[in-house]
Formats: sequence, C-alpha cells, structure tokens
Amino acid sequence: MKETVNLTIDGVLDLHTFNPRDVKGLVVEYLTVCRQKHILDIRIIHGKGTGALRRTVHSVLDGLDWVRSYRLAGEDAGGWGATLVILQPQ
Repeated sequence: MKETVNLTIDGVLDLHTFNPRDVKGLVVEYLTVCRQKHILDIRIIHGKGTGALRRTVHSVLDGLDWVRSYRLAGEDAGGWGATLVILQPQ
C-alpha cells in the first residue's frame, strides 16, 4: 500500500525524505502541479551524496518536453546539491 504524502506546492521540492525509487514519479507529478499553478521557477533539492539522485532527477527533466531549462544551483541556493528548473507555461 502506497503512503499518501501531502506536499506544499511552492516551487521547492526537497527529496531528502523520499525513497529514491519514488523520485521519478514524484518529480513529474510535482512539476505538473507547479505548472498548473503557474509556478514556473522550481528548485529541486537532491543533495550532493554520490550524485545518483541528481542523475535521476536530470534524466526525468530530460524526458519532459515542457521543461524549458535546468541547471545546478549556485552556491547561494544549494550548489550542486540542488537543481533549478524553468518550466514552459501551459
């Protein structure tokens, strides 16, 4: 049975508390809702670690044709432990 988690949709998604196997679907769902709410500048916090979670997030972003761009955050926003995403409006 899947546990339901209520997230605040504010443009910041912190993946630290989620199981890595759930990340792909979570990222797509979160970005979809952000886009519906006209939140187009997103920060995804994946942590630094081994880079596996970052690679997963980036592969998901690569597969979404409505992601305008993404890049690693600057040091003031988490450095390479976070990715900044810009979505195309609906």
